[in-house]
Amino acid sequence: MVILRDPHAGTTTLDNQYRQLTTVHGRDYQKFSLDHSIHFVPVDEEEAERLEAQHRVLNIVFDGRLFFPPVGHIRSVLDCGYGAASWAAEVADKDPECTVIGVDISLHMKPDDLPDNFIPQLDDINRPFTFDANSFDFVHSRMVGGGINKSRWQTYLLDIKKWSNNYSRSIDGVKDPRAPLQLQALLSGAGFTEIETNMIPLPLCAWGDNARQRRIGQANRENIDRLLAAFAIFPFTRRLGMSINAVNELVNRARVDATNANLKPYFPLEHHSDKDLDRITRSEEAHIHGTMKPSRYQSPPHAIIEKQKKAVSDEQVENE
Repeated sequence: MVILRDPHAGTTTLDNQYRQLTTVHGRDYQKFSLDHSIHFVPVDEEEAERLEAQHRVLNIVFDGRLFFPPVGHIRSVLDCGYGAASWAAEVADKDPECTVIGVDISLHMKPDDLPDNFIPQLDDINRPFTFDANSFDFVHSRMVGGGINKSRWQTYLLDIKKWSNNYSRSIDGVKDPRAPLQLQALLSGAGFTEIETNMIPLPLCAWGDNARQRRIGQANRENIDRLLAAFAIFPFTRRLGMSINAVNELVNRARVDATNANLKPYFPLEHHSDKDLDRITRSEEAHIHGTMKPSRYQSPPHAIIEKQKKAVSDEQVENE
């Protein structure tokens, strides 16, 4: 168990450049993030609602469990790229004695009613962490592939250790949507030794071999409906030069396919965790109950990386 020193130490007042927004085809983006090619997804209320819907879907997928592998008594957590703070706020709310620090390049989607033990700080996870080693019991990173630069993946995993063709073309040279497929090798190269990997087919609509899987797909429809537009508008119009009408037409066709149960569409959701065997007893409980036959209609993979390890401190820029 790690006891954090003052989590506000080393922080400074938020610069106004991080607050500035720019509107692209009716959606609000953080100007700094676009100018520096950090993240091409909106930071408005609609995106915050989508992230909350996505969190509810993943809660169903993981049977309400917030940590993999099973963890004991923790007192310090770091959430990298916390977004709308759905996961981090739930962790903080369930354990008031645990300090949860969340870092993100944008604070625009941060809810006002957060638990007192959740501390939001601003930082670009594409830059080397300034945290001290051995400062957290648990480091969490989920669905951040769209915000990590192509050249950053290996060093990003090292930092944690220390503490659709159009979409591909639109982010070519900056992001790597296929990086999750290589995560096991990257984790191993970063020094992780006890790696457990699961590929979880996450249905985009109500299809599946049993009622539970169909319920997950039904719950995921709202998330996917919003996700397609959120991920497409800026990179397609500004990086590929497509008109907004052409993008909307493409998104609408994708929505039709995503809601066609006959196609059995799904996200291959890859879950990787590294276990500290001296501190954790392996759980015999299966991560996912039941099996699903994947279809051949796949979307680019997303990944969840979780590290049950003492790693990383608190010298980040915080929104005061």
